[in-house]
Amino acid sequence: MRSLLKLWLFVLAGAGIGIVLTRDSGYVLLSFGNYTVEMSLALLLLLLAALFGALYLGIRLSVRTLHLPADARDWRRERGARLAHQALTRGLLEMSEGNWRGAEKHLVRCAEHAETPLLNYLAAARAAQFQGAHDRRDTYIRLAHETMPSADVAVHLTQAELQLADQELGQALATLKRLRGVAPRHVYVLRLLRRLYEQLGDWEHLRELLPELSRRKVEEEDDLRLLEARTHRALLERAFFSADAHRLGMAWADVPRVLREQPQILGDYSGYLQELGRDAEAEVLLRGAMRKHWDSGLVETYGLLETADPGKQLAYMEKRLTDHPDDPVLLLTLGRLSLRAQLWGKARGYLEACIGRNGPPQAYRELGQLLERMHQPEQAIEVYRRGLSGTGGPDPVPLPRDIGKAQHKRPMLDEQTAPAPQPARSQSGPSSI
Repeated sequence: MRSLLKLWLFVLAGAGIGIVLTRDSGYVLLSFGNYTVEMSLALLLLLLAALFGALYLGIRLSVRTLHLPADARDWRRERGARLAHQALTRGLLEMSEGNWRGAEKHLVRCAEHAETPLLNYLAAARAAQFQGAHDRRDTYIRLAHETMPSADVAVHLTQAELQLADQELGQALATLKRLRGVAPRHVYVLRLLRRLYEQLGDWEHLRELLPELSRRKVEEEDDLRLLEARTHRALLERAFFSADAHRLGMAWADVPRVLREQPQILGDYSGYLQELGRDAEAEVLLRGAMRKHWDSGLVETYGLLETADPGKQLAYMEKRLTDHPDDPVLLLTLGRLSLRAQLWGKARGYLEACIGRNGPPQAYRELGQLLERMHQPEQAIEVYRRGLSGTGGPDPVPLPRDIGKAQHKRPMLDEQTAPAPQPARSQSGPSSI
């Protein structure tokens, strides 16, 4: 718009000057020493305009000549950036199509001229990873860090992701530890560390990481609670298999109070105490837990304890029978406690009641063993048979009554009739008449 306005002003000025000069062209006399020059005013103005134009063009040409090297560099830079952008776009398209080799080629070819070579090298590292070229992958990671040292977190996060994807757990752990030193509050770094510790089974470090995961809200609250419970269960198991009672106690002391009331963790710890012969401690824990909430797993574990006074255990659990009269696990537990208290008739009654309520298979075994000791082998065998055949669930597949027996005109596979022998052919030719 400005250029058009200037052009119109120039045309109007020229037209005005032309109108004036047509009326009176004027007269100009120039004298210099012994020389004089006479011309019209119009010619003088024309010559001055031509001189001004020549000077202007000369100056512009000189300036452009002086700036020619810089202009050439700018042109090459712009052209390289344009080609690099096209190569990046093409490389990303190749990656989305799964052509890793072509993607790597396009991404690396013009990376030096790209505005953000970091993106080219990181994408090329992923393409090399998919081809199993770990050396080239590490080279691209190094080049990405050299091109933009300030993007240390992004580069090493990509490196850690690729190492985790390739199951290079030791290298990934070193990378993530270095990253945590650089960015201790980075949510994604904490998430990758959590995943890596789970893969390594490094429950000690994962337990130390749990408070930070909760503070930064790295995962959903429910997921974190499940992870915390799983971590402490694994630590309890590891302490138990170490055969060190002190270590097991320390692991239980590290469990938060909220988690100690969870049936799974409490059941695990009680079972470990039982395995170590510390049934009395387990009995106290389970009794306190069952006062707060009822859990079938804890009830079954309670029935497996061997304390000095099984009758006391039996009396305590019989009080719970009022609130849970049809609980088959409770009936099984009462049967086992009765067996330990040598109350054979009561044990038989509880076990039969358990079986009558579709109790677990262990009830059949306990009752069958009791009947054997009571010199009732036929009834014991019947109980074992019922336990093996199973109770509840869908009906078995119906079978015919005469299975395994040959039917009329329908022989079994191994009773197929042999083919009739063919008459023997004479070896001699036809007799002549």
